[in-house]
Amino acid sequence: MYPEYLVEPMRKELTNVGFEELKNAQEVDSAIKGEGTVLVVVNSVCGCAAANARPAARAAAAHEKHPDKLVTVFAGMEKEAVDQARNYMMPFPPSSPAMALFKDGKLVHMIERHQIEGRPAQMIADNLIGAFEQYC
Repeated sequence: MYPEYLVEPMRKELTNVGFEELKNAQEVDSAIKGEGTVLVVVNSVCGCAAANARPAARAAAAHEKHPDKLVTVFAGMEKEAVDQARNYMMPFPPSSPAMALFKDGKLVHMIERHQIEGRPAQMIADNLIGAFEQYC
């Protein structure tokens, strides 16, 4: 676990643009199950989250066509919520940061850490926007 004062600014990068933080397994279940589309961002303290993942998620969320729900869990903080989100992301191995798009409770698009590291934020955002156009 990281000190809260360290992660708070990283949380706000997403919550300030409309992402809802999920803190336990029940909140994850409620967000993902059911009808509609949900983008889940597994946030992280790593450099690729700061330089690539969070900026990409913010840019994609601002696109006119986006998921019904924007949610986030924080790796290294709310273990129960992160573990539950990763259960829904199977068969993909756990990674952080990561981004997953669900439609009607089913995983339809996944971006893993290796697809985030070293890639410009706009490239990642364009990948998400393409998925939004297809599924949302």
